[in-house]
Amino acid sequence: MSRLMADDLELCVGDAILALRSVLDRDWHLKARHSRWTCWEVLEHVADDLFSYAGQVLAPSPPLKGYVPFVYEAQRRGGPPVTIRSDPKQGNQGLLDVFGTCGAMLCTAVRSSSPDRRGWHPYGVSDPDGFAAMGTVETAVHLHDVSKALAFAWSPPPDLLRRALDRLFPRAPKDHDPWQTLLWATGRGELPGREALETWRWDSSVPEP
Repeated sequence: MSRLMADDLELCVGDAILALRSVLDRDWHLKARHSRWTCWEVLEHVADDLFSYAGQVLAPSPPLKGYVPFVYEAQRRGGPPVTIRSDPKQGNQGLLDVFGTCGAMLCTAVRSSSPDRRGWHPYGVSDPDGFAAMGTVETAVHLHDVSKALAFAWSPPPDLLRRALDRLFPRAPKDHDPWQTLLWATGRGELPGREALETWRWDSSVPEP
């Protein structure tokens, strides 16, 4: 299923880029929703996740007890620790280019890797499909946080969200809209008959056959 999951990630990142292009002239240093970080920092965080997931998939000796040891650090107290940063002098478009490039790296890594590859993640050792699904969820929910601060429309395609939910949140309810379900599963929304989540995590381990 690796090609399908990579296609989902590519579509999600592509849609995110289109949405962000509509607000290139706005201040991306506003605080994002559901975050202590600015919109700029949130997008650097997502780009960094996509990059690091690609590293976990492509490492010559797949790490099963930690991330590939790239140096990563926060640029300010309370900011996100990252390896990948965008040159501030290049403005919002430069950050968008970095984000898109990191997304393409993970898509290429997933498509070029055997389904038998494994890489470490704190929520469970995963395979290429799992890292693609994680990249899709990171992109979808953090773009939600940014969209609320910068006031642009954002709602990813339901089919790809359902596949990401089935992979990473297998116990999530299946009788609601996938987008609302994902927001609920990541502590960002409510579902009828369900308590709001104060803490959450996905399961990135490889499902039993």
